[in-house]
Amino acid sequence: MKTLTPHNGFSGVRPVLTIVMDGIGIAPDTEANAVKLARTPTLDMLMANYPTVALKAHGTAVGLPSDDDMGNSEVGHNALGSGQVFAQGAKLVSASIESGKMFASETWQTLVAGAKAGHTLHFIGLFSDGNVHSHIDHLKAMLAQAKAEGVAKVRVHILLDGRDVGETSALEYVEPFEEYIAELSDDTCDIKIASGGGRMVITMDRYEANWAMVDLGWKTHVLGEGRMFASAKEAIETLRTETKAIDQDLPPFVIAENGTPVGTIEDGDSVIFYNFRGDRAIEISKAFEGGADFDKFDRKRVPAVTYAGMLEYDGDLHIPSKYLVSPPEITNTMGEYLADMKINQYAISETQKYGHVTYFWNGNRSGKFSEEFETYEEIPSDIVPFEQRPWMKCAEITDRLIAALESGKYDCLRVNFPNGDMVGHTGSLEATICGVEALDLQLARILAAVDKAGAVALITADHGNADEMAELDKKTGGIKRNKDGSMKSKTSHTLNPVPFIIYDNVAKDAYTVKADGKFGLSNVAATVVNFLGYDAPEMWDESVIELK
Repeated sequence: MKTLTPHNGFSGVRPVLTIVMDGIGIAPDTEANAVKLARTPTLDMLMANYPTVALKAHGTAVGLPSDDDMGNSEVGHNALGSGQVFAQGAKLVSASIESGKMFASETWQTLVAGAKAGHTLHFIGLFSDGNVHSHIDHLKAMLAQAKAEGVAKVRVHILLDGRDVGETSALEYVEPFEEYIAELSDDTCDIKIASGGGRMVITMDRYEANWAMVDLGWKTHVLGEGRMFASAKEAIETLRTETKAIDQDLPPFVIAENGTPVGTIEDGDSVIFYNFRGDRAIEISKAFEGGADFDKFDRKRVPAVTYAGMLEYDGDLHIPSKYLVSPPEITNTMGEYLADMKINQYAISETQKYGHVTYFWNGNRSGKFSEEFETYEEIPSDIVPFEQRPWMKCAEITDRLIAALESGKYDCLRVNFPNGDMVGHTGSLEATICGVEALDLQLARILAAVDKAGAVALITADHGNADEMAELDKKTGGIKRNKDGSMKSKTSHTLNPVPFIIYDNVAKDAYTVKADGKFGLSNVAATVVNFLGYDAPEMWDESVIELK
């Protein structure tokens, strides 16, 4: 039973609303800053008239190995919801590889033993060094270890990035990797790329928004069905020319020799999905481990394989059943404390970010802490390219959120608006500007409802994205250009801080805002419970406010 101590002198405000403007960072006013280019009278008013603190939302502030690592929505919401910083996926995996713990694990030994018995070891995952879902160095380390342990045949199924790294950078990874595996391969170990495709087309769906992506990935990786090419380089160059698509949107391809796929997945094989981040790894894991009752698509052929993930992607549902590295144990989250205190909570987003205000907010925990005191609401996302509908579901989310505020039922509410992130990932500056403007319109509606309810709104983001829509030259800080003079689009997150705005027309005389410059996302939870009238638990990072 978790308990919060009432503050001596401040009884709190009810309700308190936390708004996460996904992907809205603070950056210089440039021609690539969609947040600044958008017409945002509400956001401008807030930052001009209400206390605004910059929060660090990347690197060590969210548990990543270094401050060169961009934040992401998963670790960001972990920090927001737990009030603490835990070592996250990339850091855990790197440490496990360096110590040798991964390779000594029972799971690794089982995978290798199966592959050595005349079968194939397969690796499937995001193929880049973006360090958000995966890192190519982890893959290389596992390949080298597999060879050292006597695995004779290895096949790699690559999901092209172009989202957490440069939008057309795939060959910058494929060509050196082909050289690497050519040097590693010999008479004792045959390593080849077997299939691939864009991460937003195959395999890496999340929150069951589009199972057709996973179906297409299954056909590509497992069955070897699809357009065939002699090499990954040939596939990428040909498909780029034909489709004009960036890497994340390239169609699937199969590598073949003499008209036969080089790496279908067969009975007895071992399969490692080497992404360490869970959201886009769960569905393909379900496809491999689902029994006869799996009904999301027709798998046609289900090989009897030993399957493992890099991590356990869902700790409550135990997906997958085998994994190489244990995920962080995130404890003492805000959701658990509030549920035990019988404080009514409400969480809402659309499908693309619903898991972030529930699963990730609660420390990678499925389900609720309390059916009685928690209400979760999901607005189904449209299955269309985000640049074609950049407003996404922000109006519908706002409709439901205002109804929840007006109901008087909830003391603590949270919402995620995905526009700045999901549209920002497309690389379309115009569409992202539209998405930010759509969000701003909804903020105006929400603030009116907040005032009517006598509430406080804490407005922040989980990381930057829309604030920097072009690649920057690290030496000069200037915008990189294509040959035609246009900006070189950036589709990844940024290293910029995010705003934390305190919209309070109720209790502003009860506290002072602490000096800026030292806070991160993990400081939000303590701030929320302070506004509710409680002192924060000792293990949480400090509040942004000082109660009088």
